[in-house]
Amino acid sequence: MRKLVLFFIGICIFSACRNEKNRDNSKNDIAIVDTLTFTYDSVKIYSRNVVKTTVKISDTTKAVITYPIFKNETLNNYILRQVFNYIGEDEKATSYKDIATSFVKGYDDFHLQNATSAQAWWLIIDIKVLHQTNNYIALQYINSDYSGGAHPNTSFSYLNYNPKTNVTLTLDSLVATNQHEKLVSIAEAIFRKDEKLSATEQLTGKYFFRDDKFHLPENFYVSNKGLVFLYNPYEIKPYSEGITKLIIPFSALKGIAKPNTILTETN
Repeated sequence: MRKLVLFFIGICIFSACRNEKNRDNSKNDIAIVDTLTFTYDSVKIYSRNVVKTTVKISDTTKAVITYPIFKNETLNNYILRQVFNYIGEDEKATSYKDIATSFVKGYDDFHLQNATSAQAWWLIIDIKVLHQTNNYIALQYINSDYSGGAHPNTSFSYLNYNPKTNVTLTLDSLVATNQHEKLVSIAEAIFRKDEKLSATEQLTGKYFFRDDKFHLPENFYVSNKGLVFLYNPYEIKPYSEGITKLIIPFSALKGIAKPNTILTETN
């Protein structure tokens, strides 16, 4: 049964990602290759400890990491560093393989003390290129893991990078600080429309916004349609509701976006 539950959860995560991509227009989630070429690689580590999840079904712990490789080594190191920062930097970990191996070893240590447990863990890290121009690259970093409990932990992050200058892009570099209040106001109007809320309807009770005050998440990237924000599970809704995307079109950003940035260039 545990095998089936975990398989179902994995399918749900995959389907949720696919559905979100469809709603955001599939063209937005396909990298526009310009001058920065890349390939994908992966690391897969499996535990040798096979457990019986049911009388007829066996399972084992695994760690799978998929990531892009660029000719730009500085960018490659930046992406790897973000993974280290998320999982907690380990002095012994210097590669994706180290991360996967460490996770499986953690399970093997658990199994030594709990040999009769029918529990199998998994770690899935998936890093993909979403959007790319000659001076901008957006990546989606999904970190999903299960090491016991009611359900897995899943987090979506966007990484924004200028491959020409090897500098990360922040929201402040795209929208002036004194325009943030206006940006939030525009975003709230779009959020209420997407969620089918009136302009005065309270957010408390339906969402986790503190003091009934709308706020933007830290996660963002620039797509072909505009400025995309993403709320992770638990951030404003229950885990069962999954992620929530909010898209502010380029037309709504006129007057508040800084000139000569990815928000004002042709996308």
